[in-house]
Amino acid sequence: MTSTQVAPARESHVVSSRHRFMTRHASWIPVFAAIAILVAMVIGAQIYFDGDFLSPPLISSILLDNSYLLILAVGMTFVILTGGIDLSVGAVMSFTGMFGASLLRDGLPSGVVAPVMLACGALIGLGIGVLVQYFDVQPFIASLAGMFLARGLGFVVSLNSIKVTDSSILWLQRTRWHFGDWYVTATGILALLVVAVGALLLAYTRFGRTIYAVGGNEQSARLMGLPVARTKLLAYVVSGTCAGLAGVVFTAYTGAAYPLNGIGTELDTIAAVVIGGTLLIGGSGFVVGSMIGVFVYGMIKTIINFLGVDQSWTRITIGGLLLLFVVVQRVIVARSARRR
Repeated sequence: MTSTQVAPARESHVVSSRHRFMTRHASWIPVFAAIAILVAMVIGAQIYFDGDFLSPPLISSILLDNSYLLILAVGMTFVILTGGIDLSVGAVMSFTGMFGASLLRDGLPSGVVAPVMLACGALIGLGIGVLVQYFDVQPFIASLAGMFLARGLGFVVSLNSIKVTDSSILWLQRTRWHFGDWYVTATGILALLVVAVGALLLAYTRFGRTIYAVGGNEQSARLMGLPVARTKLLAYVVSGTCAGLAGVVFTAYTGAAYPLNGIGTELDTIAAVVIGGTLLIGGSGFVVGSMIGVFVYGMIKTIINFLGVDQSWTRITIGGLLLLFVVVQRVIVARSARRR
């Protein structure tokens, strides 16, 4: 009699513990899914290419080639966590690159040019934030206006490509520190530092906690006396600043600036952030997850290159993964709502 009573009680305790774990850690499930997909791709590619795929130089190049995208993804994470979107980041990256390259061509030192590029990005981000917060413009429309503005300003600077010869800017990309067969560039280190700072801001500051609160329920955040307006403005400023920094990195990566650079990059950034587990409705997500999403994106491009097929398959694969993760997000949100 006693044993039959203990067994159901034990089973109930296990189910209850599992329920608590899923409730508390549901936001990490998409991140783990992204990690699983990344690991599966690496293992599958290694097997398919008879062990010739996975090598330190190749893995190092993924960070090198996607440093600018990683920086953009950090800024985009802040905006999406508030329930917004920023379609301007690719155009801002292009414009700040054009403006910075023109200033360098005119003889200004890189120590002045780089902060100016970041300030230009922050200013455009602030303008988008003001439209969203104080003029009640939808983030999609406000950031679309910012995208057209930045793209137009890039063409105003120059219709042609501007070559960058400044040694300090080019040093960011050309200098490599080797650790055996592995290597890292200054742009890669800069991108990882941005990830670290973004993760710390979200996890351990009042600003970060308010970001989550605003994205979770903006009305409740207002009732709790949280600085909703200032937080949303700062989220777009962070995104714009990251876009300006990405302009510095991308200019160093290509060695030139061109007004058509960055077309479609905003969509790549959003895809990486969503694949990394950040909910499009806001309130749930992590910078680390966005980094994983960028690595998934970079790994897909690398595998497509190894296969020697058309690059359009990169878009097709990313589109399929994006659809999958949006469905996963909807399932998680629905299950969380039922548990409440």
